[in-house]
Amino acid sequence: MNLESYKSAIRGLLGDKRYEHSVCVARAAVSLAQKYGADEKKAETAGILHDIMKDLPQEEQKERMRQYGIRLTDVEKNAPKLWHAILASEYIRRELGVTDPEILQAVRYHTTGRKNMTLLDKILFIADFISDDRDYPGVDKLRQAAKNSLEQAMIEGIVFTVKDLADARRPIHPDTIAVYNQTILQNLSIDTNQKGC
Repeated sequence: MNLESYKSAIRGLLGDKRYEHSVCVARAAVSLAQKYGADEKKAETAGILHDIMKDLPQEEQKERMRQYGIRLTDVEKNAPKLWHAILASEYIRRELGVTDPEILQAVRYHTTGRKNMTLLDKILFIADFISDDRDYPGVDKLRQAAKNSLEQAMIEGIVFTVKDLADARRPIHPDTIAVYNQTILQNLSIDTNQKGC
């Protein structure tokens, strides 16, 4: 399938706002892929498809996950905002014939992140934060970080996610904790090496 086919596939499942968001994320993902040397077509595909299940009612998301044999952890059961990503990866594989593991993985982890994220994982994660339709407090800081360094943008995005969930007293997925720790520790290591310690 090509981009237009994917746009048609999401159009029937998403409302206007979510559809526009998906188009904006695809555009941001291509821009980041160009800047940081990732496959632009894969970035665009992951961007356009990442929220394909987001507008489905929660009960329908649960039913589709049951049909696909997806088992949620206790944290995931209590975090419905994560369901669309878990479901989307399986849906696009089964229903749209997307077989590229990099795309499937990027879609699967675009909300939580994960340890040892690939370049495409990071690009989709950040593109979702900085797409043109986003207007939350702090988005300009993240956009600037993405212009400077993908790693800097990752730190900003992960810290934003952890803080937002903690402030709302919501469970934080273990994958998010893992990528937070890994990213912070890598950054500390870089800082220490630059200071000659």
